[in-house]
Amino acid sequence: MKVTEHIAKANGNTQFSFEILPPLKGQNITSIFESIDPLMEFNPPFIDVTYHREEYVYKEMDNGLLKKQVVRKRPGTVGICAAIQNKYNVDAIPHILCGGFSKEDTENFLIDLNFLGIDNVMALRGDAVKSETYFTPEKDGHNYASELVSQISDLNNGQYLDEEIQNQAQTDFCIGVAGYPEKHMEAPSLDSDIHFLKKKIKKGATYIVTQMFFDNKRYFEFVDKCRAEGITVPIIPGLKPIATKKQLNLIPHRFSLELPDDLIMAVVKCKDNKEVRQVGIEWCLEQSKELVKAGVPVLHYYSMGKSDNIKAIASQIF
Repeated sequence: MKVTEHIAKANGNTQFSFEILPPLKGQNITSIFESIDPLMEFNPPFIDVTYHREEYVYKEMDNGLLKKQVVRKRPGTVGICAAIQNKYNVDAIPHILCGGFSKEDTENFLIDLNFLGIDNVMALRGDAVKSETYFTPEKDGHNYASELVSQISDLNNGQYLDEEIQNQAQTDFCIGVAGYPEKHMEAPSLDSDIHFLKKKIKKGATYIVTQMFFDNKRYFEFVDKCRAEGITVPIIPGLKPIATKKQLNLIPHRFSLELPDDLIMAVVKCKDNKEVRQVGIEWCLEQSKELVKAGVPVLHYYSMGKSDNIKAIASQIF
């Protein structure tokens, strides 16, 4: 079932969803199931599965030449989605990126998803890898998420890259895209960011999931700006409870967002990460309550492979 159909079926009630990471290469799917199992009591209609490009370094060989060597990879997004749908009978939503994909790779990826009966995809540009200063697309790949959305929409209309294909089967993907309440780190302004978000909607995206935020005012203002620009699709808030002191520095740097002073000081006063985790739960719980009261369609949690804090929050909300 499509995300938009799940939202319509809920009749205004806020639903619960979360996002998981594929395990690192060399690990099995057990860790995925162990993180999902405790959260199934809250009846998520869908679960997102991220896609990660391989990370690599260049090592100098004896002859002075450089050799590209993969050092970190999280394969398995498609397989994990199939396993989730089979084991839990809920919709799994794979993330698909511009980075690391040619247009042909993208089409083949989408065909595989369609064969598996997967109805939803999250279309993202993806970040630059560590060896890049700025995002660099694959040869014959997409530069922007809006281009990726266009290709998915084309396939929904039976338009393949090879125009000579006869009797083209149409796909029927529900397309999600990312929104940034505090603007994307590369955007010159929030207004310009929303301009390009609107472009993704015009090209066929049917719902938005926001980047994490820690001040609900940011989300409400973002929604108001989107509505003023004529964006009418559901806007799902993305939430993440802080769990370690280190995240006070990592999260603003990595995601280009601000943490409220009250949250920062509460974390600073903690003796250890156990206390930080509890502060993160309490802060995210209050965010969740206010958002439910405001009637958001879904609360989407970034679990990052850990589910105990998400369970502590969901148990008081759902």
